[in-house]
Parts: sequence; C-alpha cells; structure tokens
Amino acid sequence: MKTDRGLTQIKEPGDGGRIVILPEQGAACNKGSSMLKIPLDRLAYIVEKAREFDAETAPVDSASGSNPSDDKDVGILEATGDNPTEEELATALNDLDDEQRIEVLALMWLGRGDFDRNEWREALAQAREVHDEHETGYLIGTPLLADYLEIGLDLLGYSLEDDEKDRL
Repeated sequence: MKTDRGLTQIKEPGDGGRIVILPEQGAACNKGSSMLKIPLDRLAYIVEKAREFDAETAPVDSASGSNPSDDKDVGILEATGDNPTEEELATALNDLDDEQRIEVLALMWLGRGDFDRNEWREALAQAREVHDEHETGYLIGTPLLADYLEIGLDLLGYSLEDDEKDRL
C-alpha cells in the first residue's frame, strides 16, 4: 500500500506478517533514514500511553467526599497507585526488542531537537551507546515524550495518523 509520503507498506515474510515501511523506488529519502524496525501500530500505542501519562496530575484531595460524576471524572487523570497508565507505558516500552527501544530513544532525541533528520544515523549510534536497563525510566520521565516521538517520526517522513487511516 502506497502512502502520500513516498513510502510503501509491505507485509514482511515470516515474522508473523509484520508490516514494514519502505521508501518507494525512486522516491526521495531523507539522508541517513531507513525503515523503522518498530511497527507503527506499536509506536502509536506508546504515544497514546505517553500522552495519558503526561496528562496525569497529582492527587488533590482523596477525602473530599465528592464523586466522579460531580467532578466530571477529573479523578481519572490523577496519578494514584491504582492508575495503571505508567505501568502500561513501561510494559509497552519493555516489550520492544533492543533495536526498537534504541529507535524510540533516537526518535525522542530527534523530535526534541538534539539531532536533525540528516543526523538520524548518528542519533541511532548515540542511542546504542547509552542503551541500558535505565532507558525505560528515562523515556517515561521525559516530559512531552509523545510529542517528541511524533515530531521525530514526522521528520523522518512517517505519520501515525496515516497508519491509523490505513488500518481503518
């Protein structure tokens, strides 16, 4: 399936029919870019969970006597011990293989402006150098993680919105 960004989605043989995105033959490709190893649907889930986590607020008053319908359910945004958002985000990141987590880290740096799109390979190399067991905590602790990932994807010519439309 072709996209409007000079990319083609194909199903990879084996590997459970994973969809990969490749530049179309003859299409302009950003210097240093290559197909992402992380499936866009998994990245979209991580972005969604990161947005939910960023939207959380500190609990205000647990003994207010109020109820969710009176409060317009704002309590759902409170970072409480029974709110699973952080755990869901951590699980999504930890379920990625090493190369995919490296890509997430490099995408975050790209979107944050630490690298530009012509330095994608350098961003990946740097991410490989610092890749360790603390990476998930570092990513979760990054304010605006979801925004940075989407900006990084956009700089490489990918769009989570296009992926969502293609799945519908």
